[in-house]
Amino acid sequence: MWRIWTAIRAFFITLFNGEIAQRVELALIGVEPAVAQAAIEAAPRPKEPARPKPPVRSEAVTLLATLQREARFVDFVKEDLAAYTDAQIGAAARDVHRDCGAVLERLFALRPVLQQEEGSEVEVVAGFDAGCYRLTGNVQGEPPFRGRLQHHGWQATACEVPAWSGTADAARIVAPVEVEL
Repeated sequence: MWRIWTAIRAFFITLFNGEIAQRVELALIGVEPAVAQAAIEAAPRPKEPARPKPPVRSEAVTLLATLQREARFVDFVKEDLAAYTDAQIGAAARDVHRDCGAVLERLFALRPVLQQEEGSEVEVVAGFDAGCYRLTGNVQGEPPFRGRLQHHGWQATACEVPAWSGTADAARIVAPVEVEL
């Protein structure tokens, strides 16, 4: 009875494991186990099929496409405004401004680098990070520096740019063609 269970186990193991299937095949034709192991090790391994690389899209294009889709940003910037009145431009700008702000908040959760009000006195300590502070005006000597805050700066507290899942041909499309039928 144990041989039946062994045969059933061997069937399923050889069905799902290629290396064991090779060993069973060699055992069935009478090859000694040591010789069978040497033959298995010398046999070329089948190469895994190359997986196609997913299409690559710049995160900058994804951000631009998001601003276009949700705020019509590119349409607004590329529009020739000469034929419109200031009131019409202002009305359009209000919507684009609001919707662009919502996109930036959702994707980046922008917050001021410094909480002080612009125009207030601030101190820039020794060892400051030049990526966080830009000193302008009459910069002389060594830190700490004291000056007037011109801009509080912005920092992204998140970065949730959507992952691209489209085709390689569409990777640089900011806004698809729209056709009404």
